[in-house]
Amino acid sequence: MDFKKLKAGDKIYYTGVIYTARDQAHLRLKEMIDNHENIPIDFQNALIYYAGPTPTKPGNVIGSIGPTTSSRMDKFIDYMKPLKIEGMIGKGPRSSYVKDKIKEDGLIYFVATGGAGALLSKAVISAKEVLFEDLGCESIKRLEVKDFPLLVAIDTSGNNIFERN
Repeated sequence: MDFKKLKAGDKIYYTGVIYTARDQAHLRLKEMIDNHENIPIDFQNALIYYAGPTPTKPGNVIGSIGPTTSSRMDKFIDYMKPLKIEGMIGKGPRSSYVKDKIKEDGLIYFVATGGAGALLSKAVISAKEVLFEDLGCESIKRLEVKDFPLLVAIDTSGNNIFERN
C-alpha cells in the first residue's frame, strides 16, 4: 500500500504485516541499535503496532489486541528510521517533535480504536512471537492482518487530525 497517498482523516482497512512492540521492546531495540547489534527482524516496509495482546484463548489466533497510548513511545521516535518501518499504530496524539519526525522521515501514524481489542483481534489471521519472548505480552509479535481498521492520524506530510479545530 502506498501510504504517501493517504491523508490525515482517511480510514483504511489494512492487509499486510504488523509487528507489535511496546515500551520494553522499544527500549531493547534502542539498545541494540545503540550497540550496533544485528536486529534479527526485517521491519522494512512494515508497521509497528503499540500493543500487547492478552493471552490467546483456545481456538483463537490471538487474544484481545487493543492499542497502547502512543505518547509512551514518543521518546523512541529517533530509532524508527534505522528500522526502515513505514509507520506506527497506536492511540492518541503525539508530541510536536514526533509529528515533525514523521514528516521528515516520511512515516505515517495510524490510530486504532481503543477499547475494541477483541474486535481488532478478529482481523489477525496469524500471529507469531519473534523476539524478546521473555517480555511476555510485550514481546515482539509478527501479525498478518486482513482488513485491519485504521484511521490516518498523522500523514506523511505532517497533517495531524489532533490539530484540527
